[in-house]
Amino acid sequence: MQNLKYIQQIIKSMAEPVTYRDAGVDLGAANAAKKKIKEIARSTFSSQVLSGIGSYGGLYELNDGKVLVSSADGVGTKVKLGFLSGRHDTLGQDLVNHCVNDILVMGAKPLFFLDYIGSGKVYPEVIGRIVGGFAKACRENSCVLIGGETAELPGLYKAGEYDLAGFIVGEVPKKGIIDGSKIREGDVLIGLASSGLHTNGYSLALKVLLENAGLSLDEKPKSIGSTLGDALMAVHRSYLAPIALLQKNNIPLNGLAHITGSSFSKNVGRILPKGLSAAIDRKSWQVPPLFRLIQKLGNIEEDEMYQVFNMGIGLIIISGESNSERIISLLKPFHLSPSVIGCVKKGNREVMLI
Repeated sequence: MQNLKYIQQIIKSMAEPVTYRDAGVDLGAANAAKKKIKEIARSTFSSQVLSGIGSYGGLYELNDGKVLVSSADGVGTKVKLGFLSGRHDTLGQDLVNHCVNDILVMGAKPLFFLDYIGSGKVYPEVIGRIVGGFAKACRENSCVLIGGETAELPGLYKAGEYDLAGFIVGEVPKKGIIDGSKIREGDVLIGLASSGLHTNGYSLALKVLLENAGLSLDEKPKSIGSTLGDALMAVHRSYLAPIALLQKNNIPLNGLAHITGSSFSKNVGRILPKGLSAAIDRKSWQVPPLFRLIQKLGNIEEDEMYQVFNMGIGLIIISGESNSERIISLLKPFHLSPSVIGCVKKGNREVMLI
């Protein structure tokens, strides 16, 4: 009976291919909005601002040769899983780790984190679990949870619903900034495994799995080896410790890309210098079963999957080919399945998935 139910779910979901736009997310509109934001924000810059809008984090130079790196983010529609499952602490961890990674790829170590929680009604136990997740991840990343804001907004959110935002500030010596400017033709891309979807693509994933296919979070699809809820709520991985180890061993890191929204094209493309492109071999790593389940049940085209999801790669290191064996050897204890997944070529800042 279970197999029959699963077959019926597949048939139900295979009528038409599902896209990110069908799930309510328009990447084109988001990019247009960001273009306007860049123009407005740039009008406020001083000579101490070293980066433009669109980098992983903002760079602000201090007088002592150090640079503050800041970033802000959320966990998107992954919060819906908290409403449905009653599990809230891991969402706090997700948010901290995501923010840590966004400044880490610019060479920074986190100093402090602030949060914003907007909710329809304040339930102290729920807030406590969320903040407990913030605190756990901050301790793991040697970061201080220094403050935040909790707003009760009954006209905006339903009771039991909330949204989260995180704000992080880190520090890097000016000479230690990683901005992609040292990337050269012939460099290799080394992929590090994600723990799952991390914090992107949930609008599409939930539409396909819960809405269209009618699965529940308690179901255990054979291919993923756990409940659907556990797989979807896997904590966004922090890459601070492995990257710190590479830096401690003086491994040249020419570029780092955190694979988040818009996946490979945006996140690798924005660190490539003019005149260079990147080629990524999709056959060079094994895509985790959860992504293939989403693709199958949603009849989603391959290119759409790689545009929306990280497909099992959470961070990409760009370094000289001669460093690849050393990097892979040093990172093996972290169980990140490090491997060469691509290379840098001449081009116009394109990211080619082959």
